[in-house]
Amino acid sequence: MGCIRTGIIFMPGTTQLKAKDILYRLKQSNAQSIVTTDALAPEVDSVASECPALKTKLLVSDHGREGWLDFRSLIQSASPDHTCIKSKTTDPMVIFFTSGTTGFPKMAKHSHGLSLRHSFPSSRKVLQLKTSDVLWCLSDPGWIMATVETMIEPWTAGSTVFIHHLPQFDPKVIVETLFKYPITQCITAPSVFRMILQENFGSLRFPTLEHCAAGGEAVLPEEQEKWRQRTGLLLHQLYGQSETGLTCSTPRGSQVKPGSMGKAIPPFDVQVIDDEGNVLPPNTEGNLGIRIKPTKPIGLFMLYENDPVKTAKVECGDFYNTGDKVTIDEEGYIWFLGRDDDIINASGYRIGPAEVESALAEHPAVAESAVVSSPDPIRGQVVKAFIVLTPQFLSHDPDQLAKELQEHVKAVTAPYKYPRKVEFVPELPKTITGKIKRSELREKESSQMQRQ
Repeated sequence: MGCIRTGIIFMPGTTQLKAKDILYRLKQSNAQSIVTTDALAPEVDSVASECPALKTKLLVSDHGREGWLDFRSLIQSASPDHTCIKSKTTDPMVIFFTSGTTGFPKMAKHSHGLSLRHSFPSSRKVLQLKTSDVLWCLSDPGWIMATVETMIEPWTAGSTVFIHHLPQFDPKVIVETLFKYPITQCITAPSVFRMILQENFGSLRFPTLEHCAAGGEAVLPEEQEKWRQRTGLLLHQLYGQSETGLTCSTPRGSQVKPGSMGKAIPPFDVQVIDDEGNVLPPNTEGNLGIRIKPTKPIGLFMLYENDPVKTAKVECGDFYNTGDKVTIDEEGYIWFLGRDDDIINASGYRIGPAEVESALAEHPAVAESAVVSSPDPIRGQVVKAFIVLTPQFLSHDPDQLAKELQEHVKAVTAPYKYPRKVEFVPELPKTITGKIKRSELREKESSQMQRQ
C-alpha cells in the first residue's frame, strides 16, 4: 500500500524463493530496493553483489542485520504527514512474475487500473463483502490473488482481513482456525478444500463461515457437492491469471453450475476464439479470449516488461489470448478444459517446466530431463520429471537417487517446484528438430493414471 501511495512499482514474491530465483528477479527487473524478513535476507545477501541496480535493502525484523535498514524503526520515525502521489489509472503499479513453458518467469506489468477495476460494482458483486466481514485468503503473497483478495477487495469494502502465518497447508490447522475465529469468507486453491475433505473430521459445520470461493485451478463437480454436503456451503469458482486479475466467477448468490468457472466479469468481454481470433459459437472448444480492441479494458495487464515479442504473441486479432482452452454455454457459463501450453498447476502454484529442468540440469546425474504435470487426486496436478541419467549414475539405486534429485531441486529453487514424481527413462520423445514432446509425456501420464 505504501508503494501504491508513493508511485513505486512493487513486485510481490513468494516466501519460498531461493537465491537463484531472487537473483533472476532482481536482474530482470533492475529493482532498486528489496523488502524481506530474516528468513530470506541471507539468500538476498548471497546474490546482492551481482545486482548493481539494488541500492536499498529493508529488513522487517526484531533484529538488525549489517547492510540492511531497519524497516520498523524507519516507520516509527517517519513523519505522519504524507501526500499521496497523483497517479493516473494508466500509470504502472505492480509486476507479477508468471511462469512460462519455454523459459523463466515473465513479468506481467499492471497499471493502477487493477485496483480501480476491483472497486467496480461488477467486481464487488463477486464476494459482496461488507464492513462486518472477516476475509481469509490463503493465497501465497507472491500471487495476484493475494494482492487482490488480501488487500484491494477488502480495503475497498472496508472489511477485516484475517492473516495466519501458515508455513505450509495443514488441513487440521485450517479447520481449527475456521472453528476458532469469526471468519465469514474463505478463499483458497481447490486443493486446500480437497485436502480438508480427505481428512476424517467429525464436523465441518463452521459457526461463522458464510461463503467459500476457490481459484487457481479447476474445481471438480464431485468436490463441490462433497463440500456442500459436509459444510452446508456452496463452493464458488473464481478464474483469473497474473495478466488479468479476476476474469470469471460465479458471484455470491447466483446459480452455481457444478464444474463451471462462472461467467465473465465486466468490463471484460470474454469470448471463445480460434487461433486467428475469430469468435466461435457456444459449446465449441477454443481459446479463452478477452477483447482488447478497439479499447483495452481497465485491469488487463499492460505488457510483459522488457519483452515485446511475448507481449505481441498473446495478441490474437481483437483479443488477448489467455492460452486456456474452454467452452461457453448458451447462458454464458464458461467451462475450463485445460492449458494450451505446458504450465503445471500444482495446489494453485503455477510452475514452468523450464525452471525445474534448469535446476535438475545442475546435478551431475542428469543428462537430460523433461518436466510435465501428472494428475493427482489431492493436488489436482503435481510435477513429474522424466530423467535421462548420465552413464556414471546408471548403476545407482533409483529410489535413493530420486530422493537426492528432489532435495537438490528444493535447495536450488522454490521448494514447491520440486518433482513429487520421478521416472528414469533411456531417452525422451522428440520432434525432428530436437524439441522434447512434452504433450506425449503428459498423455502417457494421464492414460496411466486412468488405468490405475
